[in-house]
Amino acid sequence: MHIEANDLFLFARVTEEGSFSKAAERLGLPKSTLSRRISTLETQLGERLLLRTTRQLSLTEFGHSVLQHALQVREEVEATLALTQHRQAEPSGNLRISMPGDFAYGPMGVFLSDFLHRYPLIKLDMDLSPRRVDLIAENFDVAIRVGELPDDASLAARRLTTFQAGLYAAPSYLAKRGTPSEPEALMEHDALRLTARNKDAIPWRLRRGNAQWEGIPPGRATANSPEILIRLAVQGMGIMLMSHHFARNYLETQALVPILGDWQGPEIPVWAVFPGRRLMPARTRVFLDALAERYQNEHPYSMAVRDCS
Repeated sequence: MHIEANDLFLFARVTEEGSFSKAAERLGLPKSTLSRRISTLETQLGERLLLRTTRQLSLTEFGHSVLQHALQVREEVEATLALTQHRQAEPSGNLRISMPGDFAYGPMGVFLSDFLHRYPLIKLDMDLSPRRVDLIAENFDVAIRVGELPDDASLAARRLTTFQAGLYAAPSYLAKRGTPSEPEALMEHDALRLTARNKDAIPWRLRRGNAQWEGIPPGRATANSPEILIRLAVQGMGIMLMSHHFARNYLETQALVPILGDWQGPEIPVWAVFPGRRLMPARTRVFLDALAERYQNEHPYSMAVRDCS
């Protein structure tokens, strides 16, 4: 025998209201539908629960026994609804986020701290590895991804901002090797290069107006993490194509200086990716809204070119 818990809930409502009409009105159901559901429940249980007349509705002895269980079902449903309303009003729970480590250490560090202060009932569980996680299979709420996104009908995305890259080097490196005046001269310098997912070095693509240049300068070091390459650049190990945003603090201390400043790297979109939009937990919704708020008043920044396929 299979009994629908919802039918027990409806039975409890009918007894509470004392009539099918009042219960149907409160539940927002047609009276005929409600009556049919209770009749189905009685058939499944094999006994009458209610005695119906034109003027009165009363419980049978069996109905009194079943009502105790039905009231428990109703209490559980109402407790679940109350919990849901509370969670929507006060976002809470474990928020699983995936993002590149260099992204978290750079532009996201202060944001994450402010977010935790703003929502004290939310706990962050972060994966900062360079791998592209499977949001649904691994139960992630949000992933920050850089670059063009592959088609995936199971995921939704919100564009946060656009990054653009420029060339930087330490004054100590330029004092030793000289400052290139044209992109072609980069082929005579040491480059700190990011690798793609296939482990190959990502080509440098530069644009100045209608002029374009592309090449892979000799690599002094390659890595799949911009963070370590930035540290090598600061130590004078070579030239790096990196984010203007990441470079800001190093420019203030003159640890790095821009070169070929009128040549820019390609624009790269930054996305928040999440599993669909239906029945989104409140913790995910407020995080996405906070991300959008954080970037809406900013000019596009750049980050080191990376493969996002």
